[in-house]
Amino acid sequence: MTHTARIAVIGAGAWGTALALQAARAGAEVCLWARDPATMSAGRVMPRLPGYALPAAITVTGTLPRQADLILLACPAQHLRATARTVPPCAPMIACCKGIEQATGLMPLQVLAELFPHSMLGVLSGPNFAHEVAAGLPAAAVLACAERTQARRLADLLTTPAFRLYASDDPTGVQIGGAAKNVVAIAAGAAMGARLGENARAALITRSIAELGRLSHALGGRLETLSGLAGIGDLLLTCTGLASRNYRLGLAIGNGTPAQEAANALEGVAEGMATAPALHDLARRHGVNAPVIATVASLLAGTTTMADASRQLLARPVGHEFA
Repeated sequence: MTHTARIAVIGAGAWGTALALQAARAGAEVCLWARDPATMSAGRVMPRLPGYALPAAITVTGTLPRQADLILLACPAQHLRATARTVPPCAPMIACCKGIEQATGLMPLQVLAELFPHSMLGVLSGPNFAHEVAAGLPAAAVLACAERTQARRLADLLTTPAFRLYASDDPTGVQIGGAAKNVVAIAAGAAMGARLGENARAALITRSIAELGRLSHALGGRLETLSGLAGIGDLLLTCTGLASRNYRLGLAIGNGTPAQEAANALEGVAEGMATAPALHDLARRHGVNAPVIATVASLLAGTTTMADASRQLLARPVGHEFA
């Protein structure tokens, strides 16, 4: 008799709800943990992702799971530690957030490794807008663990023809790509908001890929990972689509709105706000030249203007492209 996978999704925001819907499509019994299950409407719709009714295979609960085959942690990166600390480590745990913990400079799996040193851990990342995954539109992502065989086994629990989940054994590279894409999206949005043009945005995104490759390599990741779904793929989506909160934040900053005011006007969290200074500190500690990340951190801190930021980047020496 075939075993029906039991998947627990921790966090009922837009991304958590979308992942729960995808897990149900993959044939799993799904437990969707919400801080306040009562917010679900009578039509079984979660408030952060309206328009997508939950099927019977998804149980919404405020009780943390005690049994599961897979746990997906879909809370914001800055809340991962506090949320994960309450979760019983009854199954492999997958971080589905993108960012760097601001207080410690740790990546999501480093946070989880501190809390659960004996658990199987992984990270899921890629070019995925929650509302499109929820709608069942075609998408792809990558699931990375220390061992590729583990990653493939866990990825199979979520994979369907419309949601292709690839396996990777480079969790460091995947996490760097996922974290930094939000920072680069702010830069891309700012360039467009300041009317610097499509050429400037394309150049900025491309040079950022080299920047992320240097940082990933310094931390033990592989350069080729940044040319995949968690790198270029996520950048293409997040740096060009108005559905991206980080891109919209950058647009507002480029238009002259103060960063905090622009962030307050968003619905939901722009992870790049907290990630930019943390990623900048991480690059400095490892001696990695990261001018785009540094510039975004300065813009968000209010220590530089958009005009000065543009001049600083354009005034950088022109060297060999792949140096």
